[in-house]
Amino acid sequence: MRLATCLLLALHLPAQDWPEFRGPGAQGHATGKDLPVNWSESKNIRWKTAIPGLGWSSPAVAGGRIWLTTAASQGASLRLIAADAATGKITLDKEIFASDPAKKIHAKASHASPTPIVDGQRIYVHFGSQGTAAVDLNGEVIWKTRFNYEHVHGNGGSPALHNGVLYLNCDGGDIQYVVALDAATGKQKWRVDRKTYMAFATPLVHNGEVISPSAHWTAGYDLETGRENWRVTYGDGFSNIPRPVVGHGMVFLSSGFMQPVMLGVRLGGKGDVTGSHVAWSLQRGAPHTPSPILNGDELFIVSDKGIATCIEARTGKVHWQERVGGNHSASPTLAEGRIYFLSEEGESVVISASREFRKLATSSLDGRFLASPAVVGRAIYLRSATHLYRIEKP
Repeated sequence: MRLATCLLLALHLPAQDWPEFRGPGAQGHATGKDLPVNWSESKNIRWKTAIPGLGWSSPAVAGGRIWLTTAASQGASLRLIAADAATGKITLDKEIFASDPAKKIHAKASHASPTPIVDGQRIYVHFGSQGTAAVDLNGEVIWKTRFNYEHVHGNGGSPALHNGVLYLNCDGGDIQYVVALDAATGKQKWRVDRKTYMAFATPLVHNGEVISPSAHWTAGYDLETGRENWRVTYGDGFSNIPRPVVGHGMVFLSSGFMQPVMLGVRLGGKGDVTGSHVAWSLQRGAPHTPSPILNGDELFIVSDKGIATCIEARTGKVHWQERVGGNHSASPTLAEGRIYFLSEEGESVVISASREFRKLATSSLDGRFLASPAVVGRAIYLRSATHLYRIEKP
């Protein structure tokens, strides 16, 4: 009787939401169970919904709804979209900002690339220098603000949310700074200017500071004041994209274009820690775009050209390096002891998250994929250039 009651309760427990870029905890770790490892346009697809406009924001899933941003009318209309998670039906499609349709973007970018954040009552949408806003669950705008900087290739990095404060990287081709906003009002709490160059990275909040990659360095800033606690430099880079991950008292980050370097950096230092706290570095196979993923003692990365690598996180020792194929912009996802890779060409490769390379499955979908997956319960949500998929076993 007790077992039956426990099973009944488990069936009714809500699945953990996926409220931001890289999910709960922002590390790409999914708690979903009984997930599929392979699929096609005719297999393990619960629904497929056309998404208007163009956007590369990843799905944010909360309260049975999926939130995306998109840019319609060749980028003139920046919009928030909500879809019902059970059916895929679009329940909200609202313009948040009107924009300049002639504003140029990179061929791999869009006017709607940052992923929304959902906190249960509000959705925070960010379109880079084209505008940031808080919206309620009915689509009503609570506040709006804009920041003065020039994103040369289109907007990129997503915001981070912690204890009622939004943290944004504003690294344009002209000026660069980090800003903290009161999430309730949109008012600025602090701003720290930094002289680097354009970048598109997403900050990470960890242990009382916001870890913020820039073109020339990554720094840890005090959450309350914006004071820089430490920094690690890596030369004159640009267009940094990967979001860092943390573990073992370390932060793992990639330095950006043109020659990316993967770094394992010990936390806890003060000032410039480049000479004292860099535990290891790896150049071959380092990503320009996909974020790393940490599973226990192993760090997994995939390069933009489809080279996957398993690294001993503490030491930087390479356990294996294998080609998984395709070109990669989406960040990998960890679920049930497996790593899910998704290429721009729509091919998914699933491997065992272990020190030995073991490919478990390969799948393919139609279209172009740059957004990262979201995983909730038994479902995987994937966004292509034209559609949103719910992938799930029958």
